[in-house]
Amino acid sequence: MFKLMRNTIAAIAVICMAAPLDALASGEDPWAIWNQTGVHALMRHAMAPGTGDPSNFTIDECSTQRNLDDTGRRQARETGKQIRQHGIPIDTVLSSQWCRCMETATLLALGPVTEEPVLNSFFRDRSTENQQNDQLIARLKGLPKDSKALLITHQVNITKLTGIYPRSGEIILIRLDENGNVETLGRIMPMAK
Repeated sequence: MFKLMRNTIAAIAVICMAAPLDALASGEDPWAIWNQTGVHALMRHAMAPGTGDPSNFTIDECSTQRNLDDTGRRQARETGKQIRQHGIPIDTVLSSQWCRCMETATLLALGPVTEEPVLNSFFRDRSTENQQNDQLIARLKGLPKDSKALLITHQVNITKLTGIYPRSGEIILIRLDENGNVETLGRIMPMAK
């Protein structure tokens, strides 16, 4: 058991270190980066204890899902407050249909939340990850050039798109380059719990 835990922790560390460091090493204030034109944000839902979802998971029934706890709710509210205090203009809030994402998006209080199935987790069924990733990039390409979108989703979705293993509540700043490739620009660590 200890060996399995140690190997899992080592694998997570390797994934975290594999983040595109050139884009993150500038030392520039991530809040200033987020204010730049064309920068969008991916946010992993706030703290929801556990991993995955129960075997009886149903997308329309929050009682069958892993949900935010009180810490996660405070984290989401504080993150929304920080975004407002930094004057980040959010034009579009898109969220996975999972309850923990929708609740995070709602508690951020940054505007109307639109359910976006392409942001749904593929943790249980990896057969859709490439298709969802391609659809997400297409969705980003379809946004107005001068808009700012905040996308609330899951660790697996963010890792697939950026190579980063985000913490609960972490924000990854991205932009599409002229070829439609995702550039990772910065990270904003989760707000105080």
